[in-house]
Amino acid sequence: MNQSHAGTRLRIVLGHLRQRSAGVGVAHSTSGAVSPNSFHPPQFQYTRDNNVLSLEQRKFYEENGFLVIKNLVSDADIERFRKEFERICKGEVKPEGMMIMRDVTIPKSEFTPSEKTVSKIQDFQEDEELFRYCTLPEILKYVECFTGPDIIAVHTMLINKPPDSGKKTSRHPLHQDLQYFPIRPSNNIVGAWTAMEHIDRNNGCLCVLPGTHKGDLKPHAIPKWEGGVNIMFYGIQDYDENCPRVHLVMEKGDTVFFHPLLIHGSGLNRTQGYRKAISSHFASADCHYIDVKGTSQEVTERDLSRIGKKLYGIPDDTRLQDVFRFRVRLVKGKRLNL
Repeated sequence: MNQSHAGTRLRIVLGHLRQRSAGVGVAHSTSGAVSPNSFHPPQFQYTRDNNVLSLEQRKFYEENGFLVIKNLVSDADIERFRKEFERICKGEVKPEGMMIMRDVTIPKSEFTPSEKTVSKIQDFQEDEELFRYCTLPEILKYVECFTGPDIIAVHTMLINKPPDSGKKTSRHPLHQDLQYFPIRPSNNIVGAWTAMEHIDRNNGCLCVLPGTHKGDLKPHAIPKWEGGVNIMFYGIQDYDENCPRVHLVMEKGDTVFFHPLLIHGSGLNRTQGYRKAISSHFASADCHYIDVKGTSQEVTERDLSRIGKKLYGIPDDTRLQDVFRFRVRLVKGKRLNL
């Protein structure tokens, strides 16, 4: 892609993202982006027929693989999620199956859970308060545009990105979320990621590579970063470094919906605050599980099995799909395959 063409497409996509009346969020790019105006498909591939998305929004997601909806989740709900996170950090509630994670720079021997040491909690499906996020009507209204009416929550997180220690471990390498999911088809899966405060490049906003959802799942591995890498932070090995990038500047309550093959990551938290976001991936209930043996996802199965054995005593031969059968929860409609 030559610079003049990339620049033109960048101006178009950023102009689109700044149209608050369309309900789509603000973004900043370092090298370019794709244009919704270049989209002329015979049919929609990544969205369902619905009366929620405007035609412009639907075309934008089809072409770019993500869509930001402004001010979707209320301040009141976000405050409730924040307070529940604090209770979990204090040990006041201990939901079954939830994984509490620390930054790699904090030695295990020195780790005492607190809001300043917990970098992420995963699998909060058994926490009634946090799991409300997955059932919010305003979230599910948009999720249904990508999955259809029968909806399963497949993976949940609350991210508490800490101030970077100077070792650059607060960044997240570019990756595709499908690397973690033994579920297909990918077009019937969508991620929802909600900012719990103002998020920009200073505190490590999301960076997306528009249009990369149209490709295949790429090989992932743990990056060989000098300062260390957080557990299971896989990164793509062979992406095009010249591919256009968009940095998503978001306000509290803004929510980005994105395809599981979209390449994305996040930068360093250069502030002294803790950058929070709450997230879930959703899938159509008529999706199916796959066996990841012999695929590029086998590394995920192996690493998760090793962690599960250490933390919960699960057998060595536990499959990735077995883990997800335990995790997933129906949030709307009928439970079919998953």
